[in-house]
Parts: sequence; structure tokens; C-alpha cells
Amino acid sequence: MKGKKVVVGMSGGVDSSVAACLLKEQGYEVIGVTMQIWQDEDRTVIEENGGCCGLLAVEDARRVAGFLDIPYYVMNFKDVFKEKVIDYFVESYVHGQTPNPCIACNRYVKWEALFRRSMEIGADYIATGHYARVEQLHNGRMAVRNSVTAAKDQTYALYNLTQEQLSHTLMPVGSYTKEEIRSIAADKGLLVADKPDSQEICFVPDGDYAGFIERNCSGLRPGNYVDRDGTILGRHKGITHYTVGQRKGLGLSMGHPVFVTEIRPETDEVVIGEAEDVFTDTVYCTGLNFMACPDFEEGKEFLGKIRYGHRGERCVVKRLGDDLMECRFKHPVRAVTPGQALVLYDGEYVAGGGTIISEREGKQRGQG
Repeated sequence: MKGKKVVVGMSGGVDSSVAACLLKEQGYEVIGVTMQIWQDEDRTVIEENGGCCGLLAVEDARRVAGFLDIPYYVMNFKDVFKEKVIDYFVESYVHGQTPNPCIACNRYVKWEALFRRSMEIGADYIATGHYARVEQLHNGRMAVRNSVTAAKDQTYALYNLTQEQLSHTLMPVGSYTKEEIRSIAADKGLLVADKPDSQEICFVPDGDYAGFIERNCSGLRPGNYVDRDGTILGRHKGITHYTVGQRKGLGLSMGHPVFVTEIRPETDEVVIGEAEDVFTDTVYCTGLNFMACPDFEEGKEFLGKIRYGHRGERCVVKRLGDDLMECRFKHPVRAVTPGQALVLYDGEYVAGGGTIISEREGKQRGQG
């Protein structure tokens, strides 16, 4: 696309580096940008853990941009990242939810903040190294389509992008497998061809979510384990240490495996149940976003995913209010977790989705 300007979010990894390379070969005027979001960390920690936007990411992205002979900048988004990702992450756990910070980062940092800054400097598009594709459908709406490789598909974390954002988004990596991307990087001589993928949440590189929350929030306290009837079974360390479906690390001697089935932040209670109690066929969600369709047609069947690694299950939806939806699965799904996303697929395309709330809250809102 000669003459079209695209800002590529470069994380220093192989995917975004190849995205920049492919777009340049396609004739775009490419500008590389790394988003500075949390660089007050100790350098030793970053060197040990990496991360998608840490100091080493900047160094690698800068070297790739130099190799590709494209302009490169570091843009400071630390304030919006703290508000929309870190604060959201902490507050969600405090309220008994298990959040997905990558979804929040995609929506409010990588697309909203970077998109706005990119448009201000005259860009026509922004691009990332996500394994997904963006297409315009016959009904005129923009939608995210599954990548060609199910093993790396990242569409789940992109369900809440807006129509405006999608109309100015390019995702060239989604047409390739991971092996093909590494092969392209090696063939082009990119220094990050063999760089490992980052695995953990970037601002919690040691994986200790509860410890991170305790360092960033005061007033957390232990509470009671209870069964669904309210009988006290023991004491727990604090609700931020637990998630629905959890079995290990409970410290309960029940004589058989038991599971977290609900977290009640208003009473600091963690509800314990049996294996079958972790399954349900009904999911409620709010914060609805419509992508491939302008609304969710009642009774229409979708494939619904309740977490990133979920293979998906057939379901039908029902609107209970302007921002409340009930989804009934044909077969029960395990460990439906408030705070995670319910993402609906119509074939290969993301129809939309929302944020899961507890069944108790969903029924209360539906009756209200």
C-alpha cells in the first residue's frame, strides 16, 4: 500500500518484528513504536524475566527497526496502563474476580491509546503481531477472524475492539503459523528469530499475583471457607489467593478433593464444593461488545469460549437488558470465572462478547 502510513506496535519479539517486515515489503510506510508502560522495574528482574514492554524489549525492537531501516520511537503510556490495566487487575481480584489484563491492555492501551496517538501523527493504520485476521464482512461490519493456526490463535483477547479501531488495524501475522513466522524472521536475518515467547503477565513476571495485589492494595484480610449453605469449613488467606475451579493450595482436610465454586467479596467468603459443583450450563455477562453483528440475535447458536484456553462449546444467548446477557451452553462448562471474558464465535469470526459475572449476580440483575 504505497503511501499508506502504518504504526507497528513492536514488543521486541519475533511476531511484531515480522509484522513490521511484512508490511514494509507490502509497500507501507512503516513506523515502529514500543509502548513504555512499566519501566520503573529493577533491571535485574527484567533481564531474568523479559516481558513484552520492558527494557530488553525496547532494545530488541530498536535494533530490529534499525535493521529494517524504519523510524522507531518509544511512546510513554505508563499512566493509562496503570489506570486501565494494573488498577483494574488489582480491583478485580479484590472484588472476587479473576481478570484478564491482556484483554484490557489490548482495548485501552494497544488500541485506544496507541491508536489515538498514531492518528495524531498522520498514520492510516496501526498493526500488531497478533495471531488473528481483520476482515470486513458482507454486512459491512469489521470483525476479527481466527488465525490460520489454532495453536496460536489470539482472537479471544481481541473481542472488545471497536469498529473504528478495527477499520484502522492490520494483523499480517494471522495468515501464518508460528513456525512460518520464525522461518521468515530467520530468512530475513532478524536477530529475534529464535527469541522465546513471553509467558507471564508482563507486570507480574514472577507469577505471584496475590503477592503483587497485596503490595498494591491495603485492607486485605483472611476469611472463611464455607459450603453453599454457609457452614464454616475453615479459614483462608484472603480472597485474592483463589479463583473458581481451584483445587490445590486450599489447605483444607476434607478427606477428598474439593474445589472453589464461588468467591463472595462482600463477606470475604470462599465457597467450597464438589467436582460436579464447578460445572454449569448458564453464564451471565455484562460489558457487552458487538463485533461481527450489531446485536446478539436471541436463539442464535454460537461457539462460546469462557477463557483463553477453552476449546469452546455450542451455546445460545438471550438478552436480559441493555448490558446483560444470559448464555446457555448445550453441554455444561467447567469453572466459569467472573472477570474472565465470554467470547462468542460465528464460524471463524468473533461475533462479540462480554465480561462474565457470577450466576448469583446475573440472576439478581435479570430480575431487577
